[in-house]
Amino acid sequence: MFKAEEFIDECVEQHRKKISGKAIIACSGGVDSTVAAVLVSRAIGDRLLAIYVDTGLMRKGENEDVDGMLTELKVNHRIVDASDEFFDALKGVTDPERKRKIIGERFIRVFEREAKKFGSKYLIQGTIAPDWIESGGGIRDTIKSHHNVGGLPDTMDLEIIEPLRDLYKDEVRKVGRALKIRFSERQPFPGPALAIRVMGEVTREAVELAREANAIVEEELQAAAAKGEIEIPWQYFAVLLSVKSVGVQGDIRAYGRTIAIRAVGSVDGMTANYARIPHELLERMSIRITNTLKDRVNRVVYDITNKPPATIEWE
Repeated sequence: MFKAEEFIDECVEQHRKKISGKAIIACSGGVDSTVAAVLVSRAIGDRLLAIYVDTGLMRKGENEDVDGMLTELKVNHRIVDASDEFFDALKGVTDPERKRKIIGERFIRVFEREAKKFGSKYLIQGTIAPDWIESGGGIRDTIKSHHNVGGLPDTMDLEIIEPLRDLYKDEVRKVGRALKIRFSERQPFPGPALAIRVMGEVTREAVELAREANAIVEEELQAAAAKGEIEIPWQYFAVLLSVKSVGVQGDIRAYGRTIAIRAVGSVDGMTANYARIPHELLERMSIRITNTLKDRVNRVVYDITNKPPATIEWE
């Protein structure tokens, strides 16, 4: 049986010995990278600098939330605005695998610059087992290239260290609870962020639509859970589809985008079942999304596919 306290002691001691000098950590504010940041911070203190990259693809209010969280956890950190770089690199790209590889490469280039400023040769990542399993390699088929594994460039100036590489999501959460990180139950959020929740080309306008729809889905499901109407799903979000369909707004023909809502139950992310959301709640989300994104989104659908055959994210 996995014992979080034993893992913490072993991990801190191992990285205290392993890391000579300074290190930076890619910290997105998600559970995995935050747990990794706290563990390595315990090992080397202020010789660790957490880098949060504002890609322009993050959720609503994410920059402020992550800044506050890392400050609360007393982790040395810096926020880097690289949004122009990411949008420029993704211009015209529609293939999901290309998106992931471009994003992975851009992250590394940002981290290389920041590491040089900080005087570090190490890059810590919050990679966990499903990331490298799904990214393929050897006899494993590539399901999707996670940006921090299959999306890494062939050449880089940093030595990668992955403290959580052999853990699954449920084990990472146990470590987070043992470390008293109050964000340990936060739902998973993909490293490529909203770029893989926008089907088709990633533009600022498309990301803004996905961002607003995601915020509505999160707010409505969390509010329903707080009232005892539902049990909060393991992961829940909105996807902006590339197709358009005909609708009606008032007495006028409308031609708008479609939002798909996705909510699943899981333990470790390797398999998942779609969440049985009450129709009244689905209707509330649909009405709020179409009213908020009026003239741009006119249709909302709910994804009832399990993993497998689908993956949790759409890309």
